[in-house]
Amino acid sequence: MDFAEKVEKLVAASVFRRELSVSEHDMSTAALQLAEQIRRENALVAAGLKRQDPELLDELILQYQHRLLRYLLYLTGNREMAEDLFQETWMRVLMRGSQFNGNSRFDTWLFAIARNLVTDLRRRRSMASLEEIFESGDDDRAFEVPSQEKSPFDHLLTLESEQLIAEALLDLDPLHREVLALRFQEEMSLEEIARVTRAPLSTVKSRLYRGLAALKPHVEAAHSSRRESQ
Repeated sequence: MDFAEKVEKLVAASVFRRELSVSEHDMSTAALQLAEQIRRENALVAAGLKRQDPELLDELILQYQHRLLRYLLYLTGNREMAEDLFQETWMRVLMRGSQFNGNSRFDTWLFAIARNLVTDLRRRRSMASLEEIFESGDDDRAFEVPSQEKSPFDHLLTLESEQLIAEALLDLDPLHREVLALRFQEEMSLEEIARVTRAPLSTVKSRLYRGLAALKPHVEAAHSSRRESQ
């Protein structure tokens, strides 16, 4: 099995949960326990934001700063712009914290705010929407993604070469890149990605599948090139 096939197999397994070693009962119990834990955490965050608890805000910034900046870098392709939007996102959280009701995950709400700010910024620069930015094809600027703890996608990157797959990911259409980043780096469900991007679930699935299909030839070509140079 060549490297590209390993990428496709492992990513597909992560998306569709094809390879499982636990029983359905264990899965159901664990899922219910996790859902209850998330519900309690969301309720605490919602209550803290409503009273504008500064300690809670500090904790949230500490917990999500790397993920949020990484996401903004993927959306904008520009570190300075991403850092400005990072600050503005947390200002929005502080000012509009009472709007978070705890019915969804905090990171889903946070990323939706960040994405809306990117869209607003582009609109002020005569771009209609984030989709229009992506479809324009003007996304060839290089940027560095901040490191954090390893996610399933990060483990995927270590199979052969982190740099190789990272470069392949950056070659994708930004809409596909965004969905892959949210799914594998942020570990969001397809439904959560739909809420962040305000796109129909069918559109999210299409972007994910197309992104996975587009990733393979990029990785395969890059890997072949590196083997030839060795």
